[in-house]
Amino acid sequence: MPKRFTLQLIAACALAVAAAAAPAQAQTKLKWAHVYETSEPYHKWSVWAGEEFKKRTNGKFEIQVFPASSLGKESEINQGLQLGTVDIILTGASFAANSFPRLAVSYYPFTFRDADHVIKYSRSDVFRELTEGYKKATGNTVTALTYYGARHATSNKLFTNCDQMKGLKMRVPDAPAYTALPRACGANPTPIALAEVYLALQNGTVDAQENPLPTIEAKKFFEVQKNIILTGHIADALLTVVSRSTMSKLNPAEQKILAEVTMQAAENATNDIRKREGELVDEFRKKGVNVVTVDRADFQQRVLKAITFESMKLDKKDWDRIIAIK
Repeated sequence: MPKRFTLQLIAACALAVAAAAAPAQAQTKLKWAHVYETSEPYHKWSVWAGEEFKKRTNGKFEIQVFPASSLGKESEINQGLQLGTVDIILTGASFAANSFPRLAVSYYPFTFRDADHVIKYSRSDVFRELTEGYKKATGNTVTALTYYGARHATSNKLFTNCDQMKGLKMRVPDAPAYTALPRACGANPTPIALAEVYLALQNGTVDAQENPLPTIEAKKFFEVQKNIILTGHIADALLTVVSRSTMSKLNPAEQKILAEVTMQAAENATNDIRKREGELVDEFRKKGVNVVTVDRADFQQRVLKAITFESMKLDKKDWDRIIAIK
């Protein structure tokens, strides 16, 4: 066989091998991080969104979901968007608001009437304006909002009004927005990462905490707390946020697909959470937990008197617009 023909044959084979390997080499792996358990809807539907995105992009992108703070606490995964260590996160707007404070306005206690109000907010002009402001500040894109649940208190010391919270050491997430209620009632807000709360309650580092009922269930806080007090002081939500660098890797069609699958995942998780919220009061009572209702208006008035919007770096005009959503 002539040497020249042999070299041409070798080159052709090399090109064929390279072409066959191209799809695998071209695949981009993305990291999606959150702080919730694998048993929770946020994780299940994040995994679904990753698989759906891979399918709809013909395997070009593979998303691996990292649950339960495995890539860091919530403040750390928010920083990871800027550092490039994560691509997509689920986070409370209260943490994202470290880069754009007005975004935390939805965390001012008793802003939302119910879950429907939260969902209407996610489709409103004010939400679009606030998330656009966050994008200008960070470069990151909010693609979806998931209802997280109404936040209630758990405590070994029973309280049914604001005055009875005085001196109570209450765990809150490490973001200023969550401190409003305990501060207004004379309690001591104590920031602790979600992954560390169970142990902190168990060993008495804190006396109380606050979270939605599905999170109280998933994190098993009811095992180390005698009372659940239905304050419903914050109707919470999670944002799906994609980093600037990750968005830059996607063409417009792929960006649209990612937005669609994350919005569908958010809607599905929202439905699961709302259903579970409706079931848990009875289930906790059957477990022997003391579940009590309170006069929420009493708590609300104390917050409004004690905590100004300016002190939380919020714009009351944003809050007024949210309150007006029908």
